[in-house]
Amino acid sequence: MGARETALNALIACRRDGAWSNGILKEYILRDRLDRRDAALATRLCYGVLQNRNKLDFYLKQLLTGKIKDLHPVIHDILHLGLYQIYELDKVPDNAAVSESVDLAKKYCRRQRFAPGLVNGVLRSAVQTRGTLKEPKSLEDIYSHPWPLVSLLRDYVGKDRIEMMLKANNDTPATVIQVNTLKTTAAELTERLHSEGITERPHGWLKDCLVLGSTGALEQLPSFKEGLFYVQDAAAKLSVLCAEIPEEDLRVLDCCAAPGGKSFAAAMAMGGKGSITSCDVHAHKTELIAAGAKRLGLTNITARQQDATRDVPEWHAQMDVVIADVPCSGYGIIRKKPDIRCKNPEDMAQLPQLQLQILKQQALYVKPGGLLLYSTCTLVRAENEGVVEAFLAENEQFCTEPLPLPQVFPKNEAGYLALVPGEYDTDGFFICRLRRKQ
Repeated sequence: MGARETALNALIACRRDGAWSNGILKEYILRDRLDRRDAALATRLCYGVLQNRNKLDFYLKQLLTGKIKDLHPVIHDILHLGLYQIYELDKVPDNAAVSESVDLAKKYCRRQRFAPGLVNGVLRSAVQTRGTLKEPKSLEDIYSHPWPLVSLLRDYVGKDRIEMMLKANNDTPATVIQVNTLKTTAAELTERLHSEGITERPHGWLKDCLVLGSTGALEQLPSFKEGLFYVQDAAAKLSVLCAEIPEEDLRVLDCCAAPGGKSFAAAMAMGGKGSITSCDVHAHKTELIAAGAKRLGLTNITARQQDATRDVPEWHAQMDVVIADVPCSGYGIIRKKPDIRCKNPEDMAQLPQLQLQILKQQALYVKPGGLLLYSTCTLVRAENEGVVEAFLAENEQFCTEPLPLPQVFPKNEAGYLALVPGEYDTDGFFICRLRRKQ
């Protein structure tokens, strides 16, 4: 099975079964035994279609003699795959994009005998008319974001930054890894990656962080299996750095930790000392944290299944640092999970209530003088500043503190920061540093 068929299967699962693209892609890439090159192509094709559906349909309306709504769903998926290759991927020959799509139609649309001919005709027409079709003009069609989401994000990031963010959401994000400083150094890992055929460059403003070139399935690399690095966006790593966790015998709680990246960053900052309790409400995610810690050799992490809204009396006023990276709408990570753009913003209306509940519960565990770090991977005021303001209104023993940021950022006195995709080459993220008064 090739990369295009794997990508088609993932698109079908996302549409038909509501699967998340990042999870189902990993599953299908392993199932289909794709090598690194084909894994990278399958990922680019699946994500590319999900990132450009409105735009592809804008062109498709001009290429079809009938209506898009009358297309069989699988034929629609196959046409999206073909059009994406023709319009967006310079390195894919047009004849390959057309012929491979026709082959998929023959295999997956046997009851629709007209399907191969339809796919062949539409895609050949796309090749012949490329550059002559009308171009989309609205942000909704250019960047394939539903208008309610565009409006919501614009209210938060501002009209001057909204197009930059939407464009970044559709770019291919670089793979960012964090060096396991308890096992190796950035220089040593760089040499190792080169020996495994991986290109890299140092991150622009984050120490012990590398940006990789084309990678495919990283999990297959010996250096990954040996625990020399883990994958984590710079924004998530920055949030832990803002806690300024010293290399001391501290007690740290990460209350919504899966898949564990922030716990791993804290464990390394502590030099393997102290203890970190890394929690998630789901057992399978707790197992994921434990497996990651074991791979990295982080013996100061204990994974625990725990609901972040439920009280644990023995933790009261016992933690030096509590990390609360709470469940959120996820609108900051659309570039990595393109399906999120299809969420109905109205379905997210109850999240601030849950986030505030978690923050208030976790605050009980912070020692006097200790630190509470609140973060989300979304860019919605109600889930970010709104939650912090509501928390501070009810908890006078806490106050915000200026964030200790790398020099590339402006000086921060507010105690919170919103990272917008397209500005610092990170995911969208919100970070707030709260101190419990002595």
